[in-house]
Amino acid sequence: MAEKTSASRPNIIFFFSDQQRWDTLGCYGQKLNVTPNLDRMAVEGVRFENAFTCQPVCGPARACLQTGRYATQTGNFRNGIALDPRHKTIANHFSQAGYEVAYIGKWHLASTQGLGGELDADYKSSPVPPERRGGYRDYWLASDVLEFTSHGYGGYMFDGSGARRDFPEGRFRADCLGDWAIEYLEGRSDERPFFLFLSFIEPHHQNDRSRYEGPAGSRERFADFEVPGDLAGTGGDWRENYPDYLGCCHSLDFNLGRLRQALGEFGIADDTLIIYTCDHGSHFRTRNSEYKRSCHEASIRIPMVACGPGFTGGRVVSDIVSLIDVPPTLLRAGGIAAPVSMQGRPLQETAGGAPADWPEEAFVQISESEVARAIRTKRWKYSVSAPGKDGAIHPASDLYVEEFLYDLDADPHERTNLVVEEALADVRAGLRRRLMRRIIEAGEREPEILPAGETRP
Repeated sequence: MAEKTSASRPNIIFFFSDQQRWDTLGCYGQKLNVTPNLDRMAVEGVRFENAFTCQPVCGPARACLQTGRYATQTGNFRNGIALDPRHKTIANHFSQAGYEVAYIGKWHLASTQGLGGELDADYKSSPVPPERRGGYRDYWLASDVLEFTSHGYGGYMFDGSGARRDFPEGRFRADCLGDWAIEYLEGRSDERPFFLFLSFIEPHHQNDRSRYEGPAGSRERFADFEVPGDLAGTGGDWRENYPDYLGCCHSLDFNLGRLRQALGEFGIADDTLIIYTCDHGSHFRTRNSEYKRSCHEASIRIPMVACGPGFTGGRVVSDIVSLIDVPPTLLRAGGIAAPVSMQGRPLQETAGGAPADWPEEAFVQISESEVARAIRTKRWKYSVSAPGKDGAIHPASDLYVEEFLYDLDADPHERTNLVVEEALADVRAGLRRRLMRRIIEAGEREPEILPAGETRP
């Protein structure tokens, strides 16, 4: 093991889950004992009460995290688009600053599927070549699309040399990633501080089986769950899947606890910042035909907890924050200046107080299922969609039509769409202006936004 790093240059672990609702954590209201380690970390660190993704789709959200830029700016507006190696990533920044950079888990930014559906470059079940790893040059143990090379039990990833590494028989997938993350920490001999991006696939559904796969015993252990308010009385597939879903979340929490214990045993816990968050949530096929790609809370609201240098004291931040704020946050934690191209702001600013100029809304780009844009304020959800556009082909639009308006104070579970309420015309007009400003700030052309039901003459 390396010696302790300076507190001004802490080690950083980004602990990343996939498709995890914020309300699976006890510190966000989950009644069952699903996340005791995360809850403890929140008490010691900082919890962000109102955290949202900037893109509720796996690949685009990951491109945003690696670059600090919106999906339309990187070109990764849908799954199946490789990250352009010309984009400077957080790994590149950390490397240049003297950090060791490591990546373990799901990547989802190497394969490219053409607009006609053909795979131009397919690394879904083969090693990702070094030039497509986003600058993670010091340590690599990953699969481009982990759900294509594994199930809950059984599977493999590839190391930096391209050699296949199989999961031990009978070992749950999240535990394998936890094992290998601890193995990485044990094997380090470099005295440089490290940045580890640890990317789990749990609790994402298993694509080829169309269900969630928790560790053995999940269905019995979490059978007595309280139905989330947005799911109660709906269709979808949450009834048969939610216990396994919670089991996946518990396995993440278990491995977070193991990782923190290992940091303590290695003597570097006080010098290591851990940030835990997710790419997006899951609405269990209640809002559209699959699990995400919508403006609703179940899709866009995510857990976010940080603990370590710069994030201590058990504070709860109520300001609205976004996944797009994470890249400059990571860089600031490492003493690295964020480039002006990054769209977000360091969370250290709001974790240390309440800046008067902090954004009052989160901006969300939605793709694949539709071409849509949304903002989420503390009270309102406002979303528009592009008529006649294919979300798998078109990254943006010059014309949108109002689609959803929710009053989250009165209707936190988003059961009543108010987008045509005449009494709220002024509210919609104000939100329309705010959304337009955010669209332009994200580098898109200024569009036209029509009221619900209207068409261009």
